[in-house]
This record gives sequence, C-alpha cells and structure tokens, in this order.
Amino acid sequence: MDLSLERIEVAQEEIDPVFLDTPQFVDERLSAVFGRDVLVKVETLNPIGSFKGRGTWLLARQLDLARTWVCATAGNFGQGLAYAARERGARVDVFVSADVSPAKVERMRALGARVEISERPDAAAREHAEENGGLLVRDGQHPAIAEGAGTIGVELGRAAPVDAMIVQVGDGALISGVARWLKATEPPPRVVGVCASGAPAMARSFAAGRPMSVAGDGTIATTLAISEPVPESLARITALVDNIVMVDDDDLRWAMELVTRTLGVLVEPAGAAGVAALARHAETIPGESVAVLLTGAGNA
Repeated sequence: MDLSLERIEVAQEEIDPVFLDTPQFVDERLSAVFGRDVLVKVETLNPIGSFKGRGTWLLARQLDLARTWVCATAGNFGQGLAYAARERGARVDVFVSADVSPAKVERMRALGARVEISERPDAAAREHAEENGGLLVRDGQHPAIAEGAGTIGVELGRAAPVDAMIVQVGDGALISGVARWLKATEPPPRVVGVCASGAPAMARSFAAGRPMSVAGDGTIATTLAISEPVPESLARITALVDNIVMVDDDDLRWAMELVTRTLGVLVEPAGAAGVAALARHAETIPGESVAVLLTGAGNA
C-alpha cells in the first residue's frame, strides 16, 4: 500500500486550512427519509467548490515549479490544481472537453490557468506535455492526491463511528484516501463506492480486478465519467474498498433534488451520488448509520 497513514495525518497541517474541517453532521431529515442515521459531510464550501483542493494542494508541494503543469480535467481537479499553482507561482495548462461546465472553465481561467477545449482532452494533455516539456499531472495517479483526500477520513473519524461509508468514484483518489484512514479505525466501516452507470469503467475494473477501458454511454455526472482507470488508483481501491455500486442519471437527479430540499445545498450530479446510492442500494448497504459526502457545488 503506497498510501501512508502518517502522511495523511501530517497533511492536516500542510493543506490550506480553507479546505479543511468542512461541516459534518447527522441530518435528521435525511435520517427520516432513509430510516437510519445519515452523517453528511459538505465539501462544497471552499474557493473551488469541491474536495479536490485538498489533494491538489498537497501534490503541488511536490511538483517542479520550473515546469508547466499540464492536466486533463472534468473541472474540479483543474480548479484545484490552478488554485494551488497560483499560490505556488506555477503555470498550469488545462485541457477539457466541450461538455465541461462553463462556470468551471471560467473559474480555472480566473485562477490563472490556460484552458483549451479538446475532443480528446487526455490525449491532448499528454501530447502537449511531451511536445513542450510540461509536467503531466494525472488525477488519481499520485499518492499525494489520495492522501490529501484522506484528510476527509481524519475529520470523519472524529464523529461517532458509522457502519458504512459511501463515496463517489471517479478517478478513485477520494475513496482510496478516505478508505485508507477509516479502515484503520476501530471498528472499521464498510466502504462502498458509487459509479455512474453511464461511465462504468471503474466499477467493471474493480469487479474484474484489472483496468478495463470502457467508454460508457454518458452521464450527467461528468466528474465521474472515467473511461480508462489509472492502474495505481485501481490497485488502491481493490485493496481498500468493499464494494462498488452504480446509479443512473435519474437516481442522481432525484438525489440532487432531495439534497436541495432537505439541506438547502446545491450540488452537482456527482456530488449527490452517495445519497443516490443510499436510495437505490439500501438493501446492500448495511448498518444503522451511514456517512455520505456532498463533493461538488451545483455548477454541473
């Protein structure tokens, strides 16, 4: 296991405090809907509107400031990397697809990143880095990204223990970091990942025990739309996660509406995936208490 409990603990002192100690509470309204205690952690109230600032901030401390950082993103990772780069005095070139939220593109540019729209952002980022001597940064690959996300687990560990933890799965850094910490607590919760059925690559790879390239047929949860799992990330998930379930776009829409109505929080589709999974897969998620993450603000 290349994720370190010690490094996750130290990360609490290294990450910009603006991303840390986010609100977490047992919500009585969601608990009533699902018939069990539901611990909610809100990761939308920060300068980039998502949890990605934790891992990108930690990673940025390890990157070469003399080289341009290059990434492909669905929006949140690029915002996090741009935010960290601005603080560190580095340059970032970001590649996105045409369906990435205009609000996220605007925010990345406001943070100083150069953003280019491409039909094949992953390939475009890789080619750009190779041709220009840039440093390609792939979300999910570097341990520091997952260890930064693992600080969410540290904070959740301060609450009363839960029987199950439900975590969104895109590139896998979030769930592997959170699971690394919580699986070392007593008693360890069952960790359940959630993928979008329109982007099943990570779920199928988890079931097969090896990376599988699966294009899928599309999902409104663009930040979960992974088609080629990062091998390092899949290895961590395989070692740490108990199960992965899938939800469809209708599940996500229903969960978004429920979160807005009960909590007054606007989340993007991926941000509501944990709530969607709790509704769709209630019979397979055990226990009297469960934790969910609201991972991204409502700008799609």
